[in-house]
Amino acid sequence: MRVIGIETSCDETGVAVFDDQQGLLADLLFSQIELHSEYGGVVPELASRDHIRKTLPMIMDCLEKSGSTPDDIDGIAYTAGPGLVGALMVGASIAKAIAYAWDKPAIGVHHMEGHLLAPMMTDDKPEYPFVALLVSGGHTLLLDCQAFGDYRMLGESVDDAAGEAFDKVAKMLGLGYPGGPAVAALATKGIVGTYRFPRPMTDRPGFNFSFSGLKTFTMNTLADIQEPTHQDKANIAAAFQEAVIDTVRIKCKRALEHTRSPALVVAGGVSANTALRERLDKLGSQLKCRVHYPELKYCTDNGAMIAYAGLERLKAGHQETHAIEVRPRWPLSELSHPQEI
Repeated sequence: MRVIGIETSCDETGVAVFDDQQGLLADLLFSQIELHSEYGGVVPELASRDHIRKTLPMIMDCLEKSGSTPDDIDGIAYTAGPGLVGALMVGASIAKAIAYAWDKPAIGVHHMEGHLLAPMMTDDKPEYPFVALLVSGGHTLLLDCQAFGDYRMLGESVDDAAGEAFDKVAKMLGLGYPGGPAVAALATKGIVGTYRFPRPMTDRPGFNFSFSGLKTFTMNTLADIQEPTHQDKANIAAAFQEAVIDTVRIKCKRALEHTRSPALVVAGGVSANTALRERLDKLGSQLKCRVHYPELKYCTDNGAMIAYAGLERLKAGHQETHAIEVRPRWPLSELSHPQEI
């Protein structure tokens, strides 16, 4: 079975072809970072227009690179949400049009399920059950994953997610876009221990996250310095990153002990953070549980994860009508279980 995956939820156009026997046959990604960098963040209208220009040519290129014809394709998967509504509509419209023209099923994929399943494309793929930490853009989630499609919410961000906090702190420090890698790079030059930032919501039970207060604490710390030097900013970046990572570690430890899970899966853009990986690997060793990540190139948005998730959904009997519908806001808890399809 062979599926095309189309990812257009935000500022990256991703297209891939995945085969359940041969694996990933083709994978193309176009980033809009240069387009949005001068604005310090994603401009939705510009993102949508760029997806319109890039998506269809990339699909044709992927077919050629994978040695596929329309007859070889069994389904067209696309990101149906969550994300920017205009960007989602581009991918959904193109996917539905191709599916109709080729008489193939279309499969709407939940963006966060795509991230969740990205580690399944590695040689050392995780086995259910496991705890999943998803840290991507506006989402920070902890899930108890019992089987494919059987995801039980343990905790989530109640305000700013980790990725959002990184982006906002990057702006405070005068760094570029995207903010996460910029803050992480500056933090390596900081002196850990110069500042001690709070670990939000770790002094109470539960698995939810809150990074809004930490963002404000960072802003106030910076404001207290009349003329911050580059070293001051590096020290603040290090303290901020340390607080985020330690908060995430504490919550993951709670979740693993609560579920007695043998494994932890970490996925999403922030999962590429080297310091976070080191801390969670250490936690895994302490608790004697396996820690799994996607390949670095599949931490951020990409078509391969959508193709893989679409393939799994197609096998479970999932397919869409010809109506073009997207869900900019789509809680993972509302994702249909494969047995309900």
